[in-house]
Amino acid sequence: MRKLDRANCPVPPCLARYQYGVHTWDDVSSAHKAEIRAHLEMMQGKRCAYCEGDIVVLDQHIEHFRRKGDPAYRHLTFDWNNLFWSCNQTDSCGHFKDRGAVPYNVAELINPCVDDPDHFFVFRSDGTISVRRDLSAQEEHRAKETLRVFSLDADWGRLRAMRKAAVSGYLIAADEAAGAGFSSEDVRAYFAAELEYAKDLPFYTAIRHVLTERQ
Repeated sequence: MRKLDRANCPVPPCLARYQYGVHTWDDVSSAHKAEIRAHLEMMQGKRCAYCEGDIVVLDQHIEHFRRKGDPAYRHLTFDWNNLFWSCNQTDSCGHFKDRGAVPYNVAELINPCVDDPDHFFVFRSDGTISVRRDLSAQEEHRAKETLRVFSLDADWGRLRAMRKAAVSGYLIAADEAAGAGFSSEDVRAYFAAELEYAKDLPFYTAIRHVLTERQ
């Protein structure tokens, strides 16, 4: 999970065509859903808002952060601020939140457009995610609930293996650079170049955290 900036992404014009109480999400045409996805891609790239997996590889759906099926949040069905692009896996992310994680309080979850996940989490080279130390009790609870509700840190789960695989090549290259006698300045330059290249790749936050910790 990484920080997303919705301010840099315009509201899809098609959303103005739909009104809570008159329409349901099923009324949104396939063309308009494609328009919404295109705008979400401007904000997220082709990565899931929660796990950062490749949306092409893992399939996708338009995700309601506050469930459209919950009577308390149906009025947000067409609210741009409530929409993300999630992978389509059932064991994590949007589908797991809505089907496998209840009960939970959505106000306690980390919203990647409102909160900075870097404040809460550290990604490790073994594919796990740790809750940062020195958080307040409330922040620690939110971090743990977010990992649970989106099923982001199963001990031996699919996502852990995918994150570990994503960082492994960078770790090997970093070790080779260090073993070749490069100066610390050269190693820092190597890290900077690799991070610039990797910023649009799946699981970039895991790559960034692991490489940054090695500096």
